[in-house]
Amino acid sequence: MNINVRAGEVVGLAGLVGAGRTELAMSVFGQAYGDAITGKTFIGGTEVDISTIPKAIEQGVAYVPEDRKELGLVMIQNIKENTTIAKLKKISNMSVINEHEENVAAEHFRKRLNTKTPTILQKVGNLSGGNQQKVVLSKWLFTDPRVLLLDEPTRGIDVGAKHEIYTIINSLAAQGMACLLISSEMPEIIGMCDRIYVMSEGKITAELSGQTATQEEIMRNILNN
Repeated sequence: MNINVRAGEVVGLAGLVGAGRTELAMSVFGQAYGDAITGKTFIGGTEVDISTIPKAIEQGVAYVPEDRKELGLVMIQNIKENTTIAKLKKISNMSVINEHEENVAAEHFRKRLNTKTPTILQKVGNLSGGNQQKVVLSKWLFTDPRVLLLDEPTRGIDVGAKHEIYTIINSLAAQGMACLLISSEMPEIIGMCDRIYVMSEGKITAELSGQTATQEEIMRNILNN
């Protein structure tokens, strides 16, 4: 299996539940399912070691998970703490967190992503689904990623928040980030992506242009595997 995502692209990964899309994304993020991860990963033309999650983060890979409450956020903590948790060394000196730098970072991403909250000290459990997702994105943008993996990023949020998330993803791609979008919503995949990989039973069955792909074509490549 070979996939590539260029800097500045949003590439979709379409398929039915159980096709292996999440497993593929998590493998790129250093989380093996079953046997150890095999294969090679290149970022910027250089082979990189993503054999563990910390190594993947250091190489500039970020993963926005499908279940933000279980895997994306620490629900009992506030926005500030969740924003910086994935790369605390950026705001620490000899393992001591610089609270001023943490406040500045969290406030920066609150404004950048337009997270609707009166304060970065708000517990994330008290936020709407769309604003929780913005905090998840803030957490990973704080790590300075080059590759952003997005697993069902608009699941469980309202229409207005969906469009905000779409705008954020498009903006990140325009700034040169490589984005891989997993979505079970066909209109989302077609509307957002430059290219689309179709996945079925753990295999890539087609690569389609986002400009010309149709729902029927995607489903045909899923079912005709």
